[in-house]
Amino acid sequence: MRLAPLQVIKVLCKRFSTFPEDASGIRNAPFHTAFLNAFRTNLEEHVSDIPVFFISLSSWFHGLNTTLGQSFFEKVSHILCDGEKKEHKNLKFSQSQQSAVTNIITALKNDKRKPNVAEEERLVYQNNPNQDTPISNFTVDCYYEDDTSVVAIELKTVRPNSGVFKNEKDKMFSAKAGLKNKCPNKDIFYYLAFPFDPLSDTPTGSNKPLFMKHSVDFTRFIAPDEVLLADELWDFLSGDTGTMQQILDIINTIATTDFQGKYNFLNEPQNRNDDWTSYLQQLNEWKLFSEITWLDTVRQKSNKSKTLVRKLNQTLFDEEGKYRETRLNCIK
Repeated sequence: MRLAPLQVIKVLCKRFSTFPEDASGIRNAPFHTAFLNAFRTNLEEHVSDIPVFFISLSSWFHGLNTTLGQSFFEKVSHILCDGEKKEHKNLKFSQSQQSAVTNIITALKNDKRKPNVAEEERLVYQNNPNQDTPISNFTVDCYYEDDTSVVAIELKTVRPNSGVFKNEKDKMFSAKAGLKNKCPNKDIFYYLAFPFDPLSDTPTGSNKPLFMKHSVDFTRFIAPDEVLLADELWDFLSGDTGTMQQILDIINTIATTDFQGKYNFLNEPQNRNDDWTSYLQQLNEWKLFSEITWLDTVRQKSNKSKTLVRKLNQTLFDEEGKYRETRLNCIK
């Protein structure tokens, strides 16, 4: 799946570097410590070094959640659809369009209408001369555009806060109005997306009606066809089927207990000479096919430039676990 393995490696490298190995770096947390005393008997069955290690591990796990939500899911979504994170500025709509958005939100709030994308678009897109009302700048997590359509996807936490959906709907239709005015001959799609369904019994499964009922006001403001959930999201981005399982398979292949040893082996340039067979096998296992192609090409060159030799002797990943992909461009 192209560069998806590199995102997995980067996440793992970062989380390994911050994993709490001992209590020496733990910050003072007196209130947490005091409250955790009540749960000492329960925790001692599962966690050693209470409360110090437990507090630190909780913080580390929160960091993993943040990394997945703010980096990994976004980067993989961009890879799958050739999209990007994009800020939109200076979009405008007419006062009549602004009024239409406001009226829709009010009617939804007061249960005077049900979410209906087609009808709402008809009301918002009409009467749009004199587009002189600025729309607040907004950023889309995953955005792409082709000859016929514009697609904007907001990646959300799988446990959304109650009461946010009124604002999400307002932002959604104001943005759609501005994008439609900018691209009048294209279809505009705007989705709220959730990487997985925490209520599902299976890793890639989902139940959208149940998921939407789980949060207050979700179904009041948002229609099911404005939501991409779990495997539906990843298949939409890739244009294929079974994409979420493919992503999980890649993670499971790389995220093993011997990750650190394999990472260190690949990141030592000398191992390419000392044990090429094992090195190539490890690259294949982690699906680093671009690196294999590059190394094969370099190894076959009889006259290597000084620059190429230096690139060849660089570590595969930098200190943050990021692949040194600029090396791929130095072959002429």
